[in-house]
Amino acid sequence: MHRLKGSGNAAIHLRIRLLSGVLLAVHLLLVGWLMLRPLDVPWAAAANLTPLEGIRADLAYGPLEAPRRIGGGLALLAPLGVLLPLAGGRVGLSPLAAWSSLARTAAAGVLVSVGVAMLQTAVPGQVVDVDSVLLNTLGVMVAHLAVLPVLRARLRRSPKAAPAGGPQAGPRVVPQSGSQGQTPRITRVGLGRWSDVLSAVQREY
Repeated sequence: MHRLKGSGNAAIHLRIRLLSGVLLAVHLLLVGWLMLRPLDVPWAAAANLTPLEGIRADLAYGPLEAPRRIGGGLALLAPLGVLLPLAGGRVGLSPLAAWSSLARTAAAGVLVSVGVAMLQTAVPGQVVDVDSVLLNTLGVMVAHLAVLPVLRARLRRSPKAAPAGGPQAGPRVVPQSGSQGQTPRITRVGLGRWSDVLSAVQREY
């Protein structure tokens, strides 16, 4: 990863981008298999289109079952909060770029979650819940805010590597015009002590 000059972004190495893209595709396939496979159930609840109604119903299951249900909604699309910026190839370093990255990632999470909910209407046994969209989007944002600032801090601290085998620091040679080549430089010798000796000899004679 390296920082782009004159911009608030840092470019992601191609191998990291490819790996993130592969993981993103695998994750979306897993989400599709979990949320869009037909379920053989004796009955299915009605679709919930009232915000927070499903969350209140989950809280009614008690202190053991409620965190599992709500946590599952948060974790379902949470990896998108990290994989989408890495697969996109840019990590915003400035505050404005960071907020813009969060907004784009959250919008992508909303689109994926809404798309899954719309496809669920045609799948037997799957129930559409508007609170799933809220929890999925919140999970994407939490993952983004938890991981990306750490990555940005690491990019800011990383020193710019000097090219291997580069020229060493030393005196600059000024090229001269003409065909005679470079003019040789003679090292200057300090004359302080010799001038004192010569002045003393002159005073004696």
